[in-house]
Amino acid sequence: MSPTEDKIDDIKDRFSEEREHVFNKLLMYHIKILLGDFNAKVGREDIFKLTIGNESLHEIMFPHRNIHKFSWISPDGKIHNQIDHILIDRRRHSSILDVRSFTAADCDIDHCLVVAKVRERLAVSKQTMHRVHMKRFNLKELNEVEAKEQYCVEISNRFTALENFETEVDVNKPSETIRISKFLPRRV
Repeated sequence: MSPTEDKIDDIKDRFSEEREHVFNKLLMYHIKILLGDFNAKVGREDIFKLTIGNESLHEIMFPHRNIHKFSWISPDGKIHNQIDHILIDRRRHSSILDVRSFTAADCDIDHCLVVAKVRERLAVSKQTMHRVHMKRFNLKELNEVEAKEQYCVEISNRFTALENFETEVDVNKPSETIRISKFLPRRV
């Protein structure tokens, strides 16, 4: 819970610095969502940019009835405030689809339940993409006698050549590796 406006500025600054330190410590590709009772009233105006920081404040962006925007209602029911917020780093701001509060949720506190719909698109790693596009060979062709004999002859020729060869062979060089593609057709 963040400090209220009546607290000393030093306490409020320490809270902001600690929040910023935790956010900066996380890696760039981590999704950083901060939820809570920030005791802050903010709007769309530019003067609130310093309050929000590099994060994106979302509950003020979606069109809802006022009853679904308020996150705190006074005990007498006359005062309504939007002081519970959801912050997300600007890089992922499009991941938040909707934010609203539910007044009917009985949590035994004076705050309403604030719910966000979040969608995250997962990126496919380069290794996974490489595996998908790997060349596959029809190994069932090795069961045929002619292909099996051809492959065995090629391997034995290579090994006898290696036994007689005194210098090192670069196995990563395409011309010096055994190519199974000579003997086996590609899968269709």
